[in-house]
Amino acid sequence: MSAPGLEGRSVLVSGGASGIGGAIVRAFAAAGARTGFLDLDREAGAAMAAETGAAFEPCDLRDIGALRAAVARLAERCGPATVLVNNAARDDRHDWRDVAPDDWDERMATNLRHQFFAIQAVAPGMIAAGGGSIVNMGSGSWLQGTPQLPVYGTAKAGVQGLTRMMARELGPHRIRVNVVIPGWVMTERQQELWVTPEKLDGLRARQCLPDLLQAGDLADAVLFLASDAAKMITAAELVVDAGAL
Repeated sequence: MSAPGLEGRSVLVSGGASGIGGAIVRAFAAAGARTGFLDLDREAGAAMAAETGAAFEPCDLRDIGALRAAVARLAERCGPATVLVNNAARDDRHDWRDVAPDDWDERMATNLRHQFFAIQAVAPGMIAAGGGSIVNMGSGSWLQGTPQLPVYGTAKAGVQGLTRMMARELGPHRIRVNVVIPGWVMTERQQELWVTPEKLDGLRARQCLPDLLQAGDLADAVLFLASDAAKMITAAELVVDAGAL
């Protein structure tokens, strides 16, 4: 896709070793951006770095000290990020009856908390650069009421609130903050764990379009919001779900 202004720009992607994040890393690298990414999976991260030439730093984003240190190391390698993609998340199914306080805290740390602290870590560099773009990854799961995801869905609802609040906070510095809300994307993880013929039939019945979402469809949306083509778009929610909501 055409994404003006991304060549040579410093980009940071969380959860970039596979799935949607991997597609985003590939897309930014192909656009000529100086791309760095974080991921907990060292083996997959090393493979993605070898494939794309992107800089990889292993990191457990639940550890905020480790997150801050990894962001600093990538800034040394790629330059201070003027594009941040808060992608990392994990949609493990869970029964609300079994959720303990520690489970709640872990899922919030995995799916919401690190997005704020990644913004906090990169925003000073964006301010110094005169602007930037932050793209948070939300989810359509809570809007659809997807079963067995009550804590994950709550965290993802929080991502939309975080997006609007930080767009207001950072807008005076010409830093744009937007959220992409995916439908059900046919990543390898989804296909291995949850996709069945019956579920696909139900999905196609809900969607306006007949085609199934692929990770690259989300990467296109992220690149658009990061690019100069979206220079006056902020606090926006871009739904990419083939019309399922």
